[in-house]
Amino acid sequence: MIYLTLINIAIFQGIILGLIILRSSLFNSSSNKYLAYAIFTLSILLLNLVLDMGGAYNSIPFLRLLDDVEWAFLLPVFLFIFILRRVDHTTKNNKKTLLLFVPFGYSAILNITHDLDVVLGLFKFPNFANRIIDILDLIEYLVVLTFIPVMLFYSYRLLKYSKNLPEKRWLNILWSIFAALLFSWDATLFIGLVFQYDISYVLKMLALFGTFLIHWTAYIGIYKYNLANNKDGIQKFLKNELLVPNNNLLIDNDEKEENKESITSDNLYFQKLDLLCKDHHIYTDCTLNREKIAEKLGISAGYLSQIVNTTTGDNFANYINQYRIEAVKEMILNSEYENYNLLTMGLESGFTSKTTFYKAFKKATGQTPNEYRNSNK
Repeated sequence: MIYLTLINIAIFQGIILGLIILRSSLFNSSSNKYLAYAIFTLSILLLNLVLDMGGAYNSIPFLRLLDDVEWAFLLPVFLFIFILRRVDHTTKNNKKTLLLFVPFGYSAILNITHDLDVVLGLFKFPNFANRIIDILDLIEYLVVLTFIPVMLFYSYRLLKYSKNLPEKRWLNILWSIFAALLFSWDATLFIGLVFQYDISYVLKMLALFGTFLIHWTAYIGIYKYNLANNKDGIQKFLKNELLVPNNNLLIDNDEKEENKESITSDNLYFQKLDLLCKDHHIYTDCTLNREKIAEKLGISAGYLSQIVNTTTGDNFANYINQYRIEAVKEMILNSEYENYNLLTMGLESGFTSKTTFYKAFKKATGQTPNEYRNSNK
């Protein structure tokens, strides 16, 4: 009972943690989302164990389709892509990384097809086809024994040769825990296959280890090592208490220029700017410019432009105008502002003139403000 309770808590916490990382603007980034996917995958593996121990597969055979797919194929892939993007490797956007999901696709097709016959009885394979499936099953086991170690090896190499990475120590620890879990699972399957041992007890112990991994990631990754910065941390940063991921010490402007962190979507400066816009609505100031925000952030105007351009793919002016346009759209849709004319809405949102307002709105939405209001009546 205690064991199942711990596993259920881990599943719930893993799902919640994954959703927080994916949905929160402070937590989500192009790299962190793959860690969230890995946590979701681990939660599915734990859920399969709970369903098996509860006898759900006997009472609801259809659930076997969920259990027999080798979800573990996804864990090293998500870890690899997470590290690939975290170290900002030149191949991080290479579409060839999609090929890494082929083993999982192979496993899913093979096992679901098998279960449609054996478990659900929707059709019956002839004898010669069963022999082919046995060979394909053996290939799957061989892929398990080789693919996972290879993926872990390349993830390790990415970390080993990465430079100027503030959270490298944390990433090494994270890789070590994932590697220990996956290597143990790999070795257990091999022993069970070769010596025909009952490996269910060992798999349960590995599930407990997976529970620890989820808990550890939640505490260490999110808070201590600033994988994502909580509200308190950002609020302190707003008060000019600059938090540095690798040592959490205050630094002066000269040190900032010498030790600029890599510009990524989870860059602390961009998070602060994002919070200033979303929570403090600084874009409503019609006199707002790069210099004002750069001074508030404690960086140069040029560096601010570089951060915005790298993170959003757009320039500073368009980034700020997008918030203003969204504010106007909200006012148009809000009945409390039905007596406001469109120009007043634009000026209250931070635009300096009718011309800049209408031009920016048309560029962003493809409609004039009047057309937008009429189409949403």
